[in-house]
Amino acid sequence: MPETRSVHLPVLYFGTPVALITTVNPDGTSNISPISSAWSLGSRYMLGLGSGGQALANLRRVPDLVVNLPSSDLVSSVEAIAPTTGRFPVPADKHPAYRHEADKWTLGGLTPVASERVAADRVDECPVQIEARAVQIIDIDGGDAVAVEAEVLQVHAHETILRDDHSDRVDTERWRPLYYSFRHYFAQGAHVGANFRAPLLDEDARV
Repeated sequence: MPETRSVHLPVLYFGTPVALITTVNPDGTSNISPISSAWSLGSRYMLGLGSGGQALANLRRVPDLVVNLPSSDLVSSVEAIAPTTGRFPVPADKHPAYRHEADKWTLGGLTPVASERVAADRVDECPVQIEARAVQIIDIDGGDAVAVEAEVLQVHAHETILRDDHSDRVDTERWRPLYYSFRHYFAQGAHVGANFRAPLLDEDARV
């Protein structure tokens, strides 16, 4: 077996999907925040946010949000807005890496579309758009970051990524989500296997 050693990794993102979080600005427009710390369990989505960003400031005022999941072909749009912040003036802890940008939509070549159950806009180009509402905000890392628990209210998906059997299931051969690992972007790789429950999921949409 290979030898191991104790290490201090600068980041612990071993490979997570990129999410574009939209929240409601004070002027009623929607801010876009690219994040790489998001996961779901049941009807809840957990989001990791920096404490100095516009997303958190917006959620403390209006809890509405949308978790937009981009495909790998949107990497240039994601990276275009990655070094920007909706906060003005730019918080000290974001200098000099970030600059203020009020209109991230135009910068990223993205299109806002009205949600059905929340005030925040959806990102039309993202194949999956999850309308949600923050129900709990938990300080972590001594207050430098927060964990947001959001209740999922409505999910939208592009027809192009859904299976043809109208089972409301994503066809994994049709969608390549954008992933983030150690500050690099990746597309979903080759199919190398299936979980033992996969046949059950294929046969019974209730599972």
